[in-house]
Amino acid sequence: MTLLKSFFMPIKLVTFDLDDTFWDCEPVILKAESIFFAWLECEYPDIASSFTPQTIVEHRRAVFAKCDENKHDFSFLRKRWLGVLGQEFGYGEALVESGFEIFWRARNDVTLYPTVLKMLEKLRGSYQLATITNGNADVYRIGIGHWFDAVVTAADANCAKPSGGIFDYALRQLGVRAEEAVHVGDDPINDVMGAKNHGMRSIWVNPKRLPWRYDGAPDADIPNVGELVSALNSLSE
Repeated sequence: MTLLKSFFMPIKLVTFDLDDTFWDCEPVILKAESIFFAWLECEYPDIASSFTPQTIVEHRRAVFAKCDENKHDFSFLRKRWLGVLGQEFGYGEALVESGFEIFWRARNDVTLYPTVLKMLEKLRGSYQLATITNGNADVYRIGIGHWFDAVVTAADANCAKPSGGIFDYALRQLGVRAEEAVHVGDDPINDVMGAKNHGMRSIWVNPKRLPWRYDGAPDADIPNVGELVSALNSLSE
């Protein structure tokens, strides 16, 4: 664990990124896409036969790229794509909600890193806790929503990290100043620099122990959230 001492107000709030901070995201998304395609083969075989699992992802990305609204809202974008897909094959909006639910259920079937629950248990009661995510994972479906005082997504805030707007949205939800908050996440730009540029402290979850290559170093650098309690204690000294 690497610490950078700084002089701030006492910490009242700890906010967390989710994907790749609490669980490994890539296998979750790959599995969800696979389950969705298998569902498509069963329910809409004419659509599925026109694509491979790879080309349907390319089709989705092309639709996303053309969408000028709500680019920060992945649920909106996916439903928009499903609507386009349905229109192209003569189904209208018929597959939007059911197709989204199939994917979203699998997208929320995550395996938490081993240290996550113990860490949350240790922090609860000492700090307010919140999540700030650009994704559309649902902490209540996952079963960890009860640990948090606020749950903030890019869709809620109408903007995404690293924009200061999403951090400010979370702070206002809980009546906490930026100087009283620490954000924890794996992404150097979205999490570390986004939070620091908004006046918060930041802790970088860095399992590969990569060197820091940007301006504005994190206040602490930890290999996993299991070391977060020690990092917070050190920052508070």
